[in-house]
Amino acid sequence: MSGTTGESPTTTDDEKLRLLRSVLEAVGDRARVIAGAGTYDTAHSIHLAKACAAEGAHGLLVVTPYYSKPPQSGLIAHFTAVADATELPVLLYDIPPRSVVPIEPDTLRALAAHPNIVGVKDAKGDLHRGGQLMAETGWSITPVTMR
Repeated sequence: MSGTTGESPTTTDDEKLRLLRSVLEAVGDRARVIAGAGTYDTAHSIHLAKACAAEGAHGLLVVTPYYSKPPQSGLIAHFTAVADATELPVLLYDIPPRSVVPIEPDTLRALAAHPNIVGVKDAKGDLHRGGQLMAETGWSITPVTMR
């Protein structure tokens, strides 16, 4: 919840956290809640990650920093800093149509070594590349069941 689609880019941190509390209360133990904590600013993403963890999120979705077009080394630094700031599992969000910069395969392989980085939400739609990535990182496709 509070990913990159919909109104989340225009909501305040307080609104995001109130929404997270409401969702956690509504679902109880019936579902895991992954909270969007990514922004184009590493310090702000760390702040949101810590706040979402304190509210009880089960994991974090962290998008590639948008607008700033960082190099791959910058992506590694950004994602590592956020993952280091929390004990929650971190799911990277690779969405080049919105963030402009893709997370390259070598970068994903490097980030897969981090114990808190558990996978990637890949919005590129390249199934061949996704299969290669799963084979190289040990990540897997987890189906989502809607009730």
